[in-house]
Amino acid sequence: MSNQPIPSVQIRPLLERYGLRATRQRLGLAKLLFSKGDRHITADVLAAEAHESRIFASLATVYNVLNLFAEVGLVRSFTLEGGKTIFDTNTTDHCHFYFEDSGEITDVMVKGGKLADHFEPPEGYEIAKVDVVVRLQRKSAESKA
Repeated sequence: MSNQPIPSVQIRPLLERYGLRATRQRLGLAKLLFSKGDRHITADVLAAEAHESRIFASLATVYNVLNLFAEVGLVRSFTLEGGKTIFDTNTTDHCHFYFEDSGEITDVMVKGGKLADHFEPPEGYEIAKVDVVVRLQRKSAESKA
């Protein structure tokens, strides 16, 4: 997926390209999800956006749709400490900075090729994807001196 917003008229073909039936709820949630470029979002936040946009989908439905999108490769998902699942619309090979004080997540692009190229899997296995989250915290007064 690209980092550019996807126009509403391209959402139905996008879902179909991934083998998904374009139901009303999937279309509505995908429009919200992909209309703002790359995003790191939880099901709770998307459910709130859906409610504000008058897209009627329960929180369970939002979770199911996001998990389905992740299963087919439309988004990536990763879990932070405490079991919080983040859904990422950027499906390229990249890492994340997680700012512990604010909860913000930003992309970190890896220089020098694909991150998976830096790992040698055990015999008989191949790397499906690499998920790396670099946790950041503000420096304490002692470490600034």
